[in-house]
Amino acid sequence: MSEVAKIRVTGLRDFQRALRDMDAGLPKQLRLALNEAANEVIDYAQPRVPRKTGAAAASLKARSSQREARIAAGGRRAPYYPWLDFGGEGRIKGRPAKREFIKSGRYVYKGLEVRRDRVTEIMSNALAQLARDAGLEVS
Repeated sequence: MSEVAKIRVTGLRDFQRALRDMDAGLPKQLRLALNEAANEVIDYAQPRVPRKTGAAAASLKARSSQREARIAAGGRRAPYYPWLDFGGEGRIKGRPAKREFIKSGRYVYKGLEVRRDRVTEIMSNALAQLARDAGLEVS
């Protein structure tokens, strides 16, 4: 994974632990905030994924934990999604023609690169709101 594909939040684990100590439901809200950030990237990537049936684009889903934002893609309905995004080897039975390999991908990681500021803003606002909901003063 390239450096442009990561956003690190220092102290997130401690923040999550503190939220859980104050209210058991608050860490779940943190997961929802991470999903919102992941959906921002999906909103960029989905319309750019090539379509025949639309299964590959529809396979992009936010699947975040309480500490990490994740995007699932492909699966049983579109097992060829990694080939669409990253490219790869030539024609093998059941696979399409060779596609130029791009390590950083064409859609999801590119979406994070393009929407990084918006993702950071979503996370910043969500973390501040969670802190306020927990009764903490946010400056």
